Amino acid sequence: MIEARCVWARRGGAEILKGLSLKVRKGETLAIIGPTGSGKTTFIRILDLLDPPDDGRVFFDGVDVTEDEKARFEARRRMSMVFQKPSMFNVSVEKNVSYGLRIRGGFGPDIRDRVKAALRDVGLSGYEKRRAFSLSGGEAQRVALARALVTEPELLLLDEATANLDPRTAETIEDFIRKAGDAGLTVVMSTHDLDQARRLAGRIGVLIGGELVQLGTPEEIFERPGSEEVARFVLARSGW
Repeated sequence: MIEARCVWARRGGAEILKGLSLKVRKGETLAIIGPTGSGKTTFIRILDLLDPPDDGRVFFDGVDVTEDEKARFEARRRMSMVFQKPSMFNVSVEKNVSYGLRIRGGFGPDIRDRVKAALRDVGLSGYEKRRAFSLSGGEAQRVALARALVTEPELLLLDEATANLDPRTAETIEDFIRKAGDAGLTVVMSTHDLDQARRLAGRIGVLIGGELVQLGTPEEIFERPGSEEVARFVLARSGW
């Protein structure tokens, strides 16, 4: 679905990502875990084509989209991203969720029906006329998820999407991620919650110091860590 080949990212003279290569299969849910400052958000933003890599290439569905603006535009229409802190327009929930459809040229009845369906899927039926700025943090995050999914993307990227949410809201979002994966949507998520990665992902990548130090199934990562640094990280964060 999407591939990074020898991707480097530098910020202020520091190397954030160091030659990272990763292929994401169509239909899989892949989690990226690692310590704070390991480059998870930078990598997710590069996969979302928001930021270009300083070196290396990014391919979407087999097409090199690293520098071709038209290819990047077409690829971004087929993906969506949810950030840790969602940005909202100070308008109704309906207008926030429908934004992606409207800029794609959707029309009235179709937009309304799809917005209602998306809000129902995230447990916010009847919220269409609420002002976005009146929502709680958890409600705003669910609106952001509905906005990301209403365009029916082929690839969904999540950057710490359940961080700082109450357990009930986090569980609602996790349930939706699980259902989306079961339905064949390709999902790439970064998370600080190792148990969440273990519950949701078919494969997990461990990012430490800007390098992908291990990639494997949850069983391989947690039961057979490939190095001492992976073992230390997993044990420390899991509380084992």
